[in-house]
Amino acid sequence: MHSSYDRSPMSRIGTIAALGVAALALWLIFGREPSPALAEGEAGALAYPRGPHGARLLSDSSLQLEMTIYETGIPPQFRVYPYDRDLKPIAPQDVDLRVYLHRLGGRIDTITFTPEADYLQGRVVVEEPHSFDVKVVARVAGASHAWEYAQVEGKVKLTDAQLETAAISIDTVRARRMVSTIALPGEVKPNATQMAHVVPPVAGVVTEVLKQEGDRVTKGELIAVLNSRELADAKSAYIEAEHHLEFRQTAFVREDALWKKKISAERDYLEAKRMLDEAQLAQRVAGQKLAVFGVPAETIRGLPDAPAETLPRLEIRSPLGGRVTARDITVGEAVRADEPIFTIADLSTVWVDVTVYAKDLLAVREGQDATVRSSDLGAAVTGRVTFVGPLVGEGTRSATARIVLSNPNGTWRPGLFVSVELVTASSSVPMVVSAEAIQTFRDWKVVFVRYGDQFEARPVELGRTDGTWVEVLSGLKPGVRYASRNSFAVKAEIGKLGATHDH
Repeated sequence: MHSSYDRSPMSRIGTIAALGVAALALWLIFGREPSPALAEGEAGALAYPRGPHGARLLSDSSLQLEMTIYETGIPPQFRVYPYDRDLKPIAPQDVDLRVYLHRLGGRIDTITFTPEADYLQGRVVVEEPHSFDVKVVARVAGASHAWEYAQVEGKVKLTDAQLETAAISIDTVRARRMVSTIALPGEVKPNATQMAHVVPPVAGVVTEVLKQEGDRVTKGELIAVLNSRELADAKSAYIEAEHHLEFRQTAFVREDALWKKKISAERDYLEAKRMLDEAQLAQRVAGQKLAVFGVPAETIRGLPDAPAETLPRLEIRSPLGGRVTARDITVGEAVRADEPIFTIADLSTVWVDVTVYAKDLLAVREGQDATVRSSDLGAAVTGRVTFVGPLVGEGTRSATARIVLSNPNGTWRPGLFVSVELVTASSSVPMVVSAEAIQTFRDWKVVFVRYGDQFEARPVELGRTDGTWVEVLSGLKPGVRYASRNSFAVKAEIGKLGATHDH
């Protein structure tokens, strides 16, 4: 039988007022954190009185309420079945009911109900996790009833000492600038604009080798000496041209004086001038040939007075400052004019050639920020993309992008394989958590939040990630503290307490 107490308008007003007073009292009670007895309830303790639907049964001398959370095919909502003391159903419209959920962190959810069939239907969704202290206030036939109990799910108590032992780190939900990146393989190479292959200008026999692989050299420094018959012939030709020029200059001066005195014919004067001009041209050509051979100008000027034994001497000098990266020359060896004998590179800057696959070409551009990492060196350095190749290789189906790195200490050695992270997007994100903090709990992705010494699994909706941080779209608020590093240890502790998802 259903109760038949008065449901007149004045009675309803009185009922609502009484519930309001009760709600205010409960709100004052809820101003404090949950009591240890409630907050630390036995996680695996599901031994409590149950009603006909198998759910928790709250009872006093005249009213019983079976508290269920229904979530089959719909978002979770309270369904409360009212009974009298003999478990006979009471009409839902005869019961004024309000439920208060006090969650970890101080949040209070107030739930009111509407009658449906043989139960009272909660008007709002019961958000996960279903872990809270519950206050139930009901009024039937002018009489007030109240209960409280704890429903624990995905929650555990851990002291500071336990956190330290498990190496669990605590962080705070906060805003962060997040970058999206792609990772591509690369190789360190010498800067080709600061690299030289030294080739002797003429063939010869090596008489001295002054530098070895790895040696540092300055621009213009002597690195090797050759004896060259071709060079000796060129120097002899220059000396001969120089002497011939001197003779023609003397002859011209004499003919010029005779012509001016009307003693010599003009034809003789003009012939002397022509021969002087030819001698000057021959001397310049001989000197230019020596300059092409790398003979310094001051050496050329001093050749007429140089000892004969120095004529075949060819000095090989470094064309730039840097380090000798290759040497292919030994004393006594005959070398050809087209044969490289040294490679010298200035490694104060190096190139990183990046392999860009066809699918990633649209994400790579000149001026893009990049991070170059070497697992072998355990080092990383930042730079920018300075060049993106216009062609895709037929065999590799990839293009080449280039990054110029400053390398003053020689850390980044040519031939080193590296990983290159290119920034494809950058934006400010209002809430992020450490990627290590994300765990799976039931069917959710969760973060374990911390209030005092209590940890609780909070389902979260996730967004972008850069591999280190993950954007949180919903489920948390800025400033909330959570388990970051080794958060799996919190999950393990909750697992030890046993499952408590019982509605």
